[in-house]
Parts: sequence; structure tokens; C-alpha cells
Amino acid sequence: MKKDRSALGRGLSSILGTNNDEVKNIEINNEAKKLNGLGNFKNIPVSEIIINPFQPRQEFEHEKLHELASSIENFGVIQPITVRKMNNNSYQLISGERRVRAVKLIGVNYIPAFIRVANDQETLEMALIENIQRENLNPIEIALSYERLINEVKLTQEQCSERIGKNRSTIANFLRLLKLPPIIQKGLREKSISNGHARPLLAIECKESQINLFHDIVAHGFSVREVEQICKEFYNKSYKRISKKTEIPQLSFSHQKLIHDISKSLKTEINLRLNKKYKGKLIIHFEDEEDLLRIANNLKK
Repeated sequence: MKKDRSALGRGLSSILGTNNDEVKNIEINNEAKKLNGLGNFKNIPVSEIIINPFQPRQEFEHEKLHELASSIENFGVIQPITVRKMNNNSYQLISGERRVRAVKLIGVNYIPAFIRVANDQETLEMALIENIQRENLNPIEIALSYERLINEVKLTQEQCSERIGKNRSTIANFLRLLKLPPIIQKGLREKSISNGHARPLLAIECKESQINLFHDIVAHGFSVREVEQICKEFYNKSYKRISKKTEIPQLSFSHQKLIHDISKSLKTEINLRLNKKYKGKLIIHFEDEEDLLRIANNLKK
């Protein structure tokens, strides 16, 4: 029995008749073969890189691009781009367009790249997933990326969820944004409104009402909570744009000093809101119940 247990416990080296160093070399070579099957790293000429036609990002912020270029100038490209080799000795970008644009700004001729073997569909999927996971896309760009994964890569929402690591409900919510009128989608792209403002608008049945409320959100700075409440009230009613805000009169120096003195006396923030007829509200801020009692006692003096 002892002999059998010894045989079962023998390592790979005793079975193959090799020593431990040889076994380690075999394992290392096997891992190297796996890596070679995936692709390899190489410094490639920037001039030979073709921009990815599947790139979901349409806009690149000028200021942030220059910040990245400055960082690359000082520290180099820390994270290689990903490309695929084309038949005409060029490289098509899979991910890393911002890095390519940045090195062009500072006149760098070569950039480290991870070279993959991929067909059009695989390239599209890799580009979309990489961008969704890594880039600060606006909600519409994310929604369009999900839509392309479903329509062009032929993935279900569940499969998208598994590949990207997002809940299926999150993906569904982004896709619903594409049902909004173009002007509202443009507002999301330009960050005139947030994703939190846009989602409640989907509950309103009338497109015209959606657009009217969108204009009011931008013009009057409605909070997300205010938009949610309006959408609950007007989901099946016509919403008309409210009148433009009346011009708020400017406070005179004496009024500003008065507010400052009250604020200093009560040791808290004071705001004064006026309408065109100089009617308004004096708003006194407090932190908690104890702070409120302190302010109340000061007002009684």
C-alpha cells in the first residue's frame, strides 16, 4: 500500500524522467506559446496606424488631450495601444485612439502596441467593450455602443451583461435613452442635462412634452428630483413650457452688507431671494436641530 501511495504521489519529473528544472522550462514554454497565440508587443510607427472605424467615441476633449500629451512627454506611453495587422503592412487601431492622438501632438513617431489577430466582428466587439469599460463616454455614446454590440456583434442583453460586467437592467436603461427625441440626446452628449434628468422623461408619452420639459430643465436648472415629480404628474398630460425667468434685480451694496452683517451675527449662511418687485425671501441655513435652536434664541434677543 505504501508503494502504491508513493507512485500516486510522484511528480511530473519522475513520470517524464526529467529533473525539476526541465519541467519548469516546459511549463514556461507552454505559457509562452499561449501568449504568442494571443499576440505580441512591439513599437510600431504612428504613421502606419489606421483609425478604427468602429470607434464609439465621437468627441475628444481638447484640453484633456493636451494633458495626456504632456503626461506622455514626461513619462512615456505607460499603457500600450491595441491594434490588428492589416494586409497592406498597416495597423488598424482597436483601442487607444486618445493615446495615438496625444503622441501625434508632441511629434512622437513610434508607440508601443499590443498586436492582435482579429476579424472585423472581433475588432468591433473588442473596441466597443474596451471603450465602455475604460473611457468616460457620455450616456448616448454608451447606449450606441450597447446597441452595436447587440445588432452588429449579435449579442443578447444578457451576453452583453456577462462580457462587460454590468447588470442587464443597466444596459436596458441606457438603450432606452435612444428612444428620446434627437434634441434631448444632443443635450445628453453636450452634458446640458444628466442621465438622471433624462431617464424620467421616458415616462412621458408625448414627445412634444418631453422636449418642452427638456428646455425647462436647461433654462431653469430643475433638479433630478423635481424632474421626477413633474414626470409623475404629466406622464399622460400635455406639458407646456413655463415662461422665462424674470430678471432678478441686483442687490445694492447696502443690502449686501446687511445680509453679511446678519450672517455674521447669526454665525450661519444667509441668502436673499428677490423678484422683480423686490418681494422675496430671507433664507437662513442651519445644520441640525441644535443649530436651529441656537439661531432661534439669537433672533429673540
